[in-house]
Amino acid sequence: MSAPSFEEPPLDCPRCPRLVDFRHDLQGKFPDWKNAPVRSFGKLDARLLIVGLAPGMKGANRTGRPFTGDYAGDLLYSTLLKFGFAQGTYRADPNDGLRLIDCRIANAVRCLPPENKPLPVEFTACRPFLQAELAVLPKLRILVALGKGAHDQILRALMVRPAGAYPFIHGRLHKLPTGLILADSYHCSRYNTNTGRLTTEMFHQVFDGVRRALDA
Repeated sequence: MSAPSFEEPPLDCPRCPRLVDFRHDLQGKFPDWKNAPVRSFGKLDARLLIVGLAPGMKGANRTGRPFTGDYAGDLLYSTLLKFGFAQGTYRADPNDGLRLIDCRIANAVRCLPPENKPLPVEFTACRPFLQAELAVLPKLRILVALGKGAHDQILRALMVRPAGAYPFIHGRLHKLPTGLILADSYHCSRYNTNTGRLTTEMFHQVFDGVRRALDA
């Protein structure tokens, strides 16, 4: 039997005209950046899937690996290393040799949006990629939503109804009717950490709960 797979968005994905225009503009300004849809990181047999909102301009959009090259990645990958979901050394470089352990990272929207704010139509256009990815994760048990945008898109991708029965609450672990667990966290962006909305301790508590749930 062949290993499960799914089709990632093409590097010249045409689905969202606004994001295509933004991508082309950045390709001209920063030709050495990836400036393309960012593909997921980690193996398909992972039990944990972390879902972010979209690539960061100087992070994943530049380096081509989710959460790599900006502050959000510094906090996320140090946390994954702490709780045994990664192995190696994170150097903000996709060639650093870091490996994810029983974990995979994706984004709700695969292309960089202006001001880090995808439009509703862009969420909708990109959702089939998340749905296809979820369909080929045979061992998946827990999803971590980094922010309300990711939370909402996970529920829509899984077709959970009513979505309002599962409100976004930092630190909450929702038991979904699909049998999966959805863990909510504020996004690990510098904006949230600088304002004190999210502390390192709060972020670690989320992944401590995830680790305990997987090990139970």
